[in-house]
Amino acid sequence: MKKAILGKKLGMTQLFDENGVLIPVTVIEAGPCRVTQKKTVENDGYEAVQIGFGEKKEKHTTKPMQGHFKKAGTAYMKYLKEFKLDGAADLNVGDEIKADVFAEGEMIDVTGITKGKGYAGTIKRWGTHRGPMTHGSGYHRGPGSLGACSTPSRVMKGKKLAGHLGVEKVTIQNLKVVKIDAEKNVIAIKGAVPGPKGGMVIIKDSVKA
Repeated sequence: MKKAILGKKLGMTQLFDENGVLIPVTVIEAGPCRVTQKKTVENDGYEAVQIGFGEKKEKHTTKPMQGHFKKAGTAYMKYLKEFKLDGAADLNVGDEIKADVFAEGEMIDVTGITKGKGYAGTIKRWGTHRGPMTHGSGYHRGPGSLGACSTPSRVMKGKKLAGHLGVEKVTIQNLKVVKIDAEKNVIAIKGAVPGPKGGMVIIKDSVKA
């Protein structure tokens, strides 16, 4: 991994390229992030950096984390994430990572937590078929047959049933950076990104591009 940054999803809009083609984009406030800890081979056995994004008040920060941020000499951060970057040795505690670490036209991977949909039935959660709606049928949106009869006399593990839908970690690969505003630390990415407005996302250089 060469580059990575934390950001906040602001929403979606649309842009036009030089040929007048409409491009749907997701706008992300990417950074500024601060390096809050540096892992080295001598001390930790591997090289990595911990970066923080989004400031918060002291009263919302636990005493151990207050000491962690004071040692780093940074403000109290809302989100922390560790990355094993190729150039981790060149970064130092307190360094700032901004949106211009990426370039327009670059391919990236974006990770986020999907929207929570609450308790959902099998049709919405797994896309199963409903029952007939006519001819006197009283069975419409049920889960269907659950298992065998006398053998093994139970529902098999992994059966797709109703349950909690959403709030899952999802990564969308090979998204294109359409535009970057370095002054406002905003990145416009082509297509949709997981999560609700205001949700934290992780932007990394693409592993497949």
